[in-house]
Amino acid sequence: MATIKVTQVGSPIRRTQDQRATLVGLGLNKMHRTRELEDTPEVRGMIRKVQHMVKVEG
Repeated sequence: MATIKVTQVGSPIRRTQDQRATLVGLGLNKMHRTRELEDTPEVRGMIRKVQHMVKVEG
């Protein structure tokens, strides 16, 4: 399956608890951390929820 590279570029400080939990679910709980994730509708939905704090490649 195809993969996408997701990097956290925004801070979770002063964000809602559900946005913080979404970052943790993606494996991105620290700044500039990068993860390669499978390109599924579930992952895309999580990325859309925190799109202002992440950068997507691929």
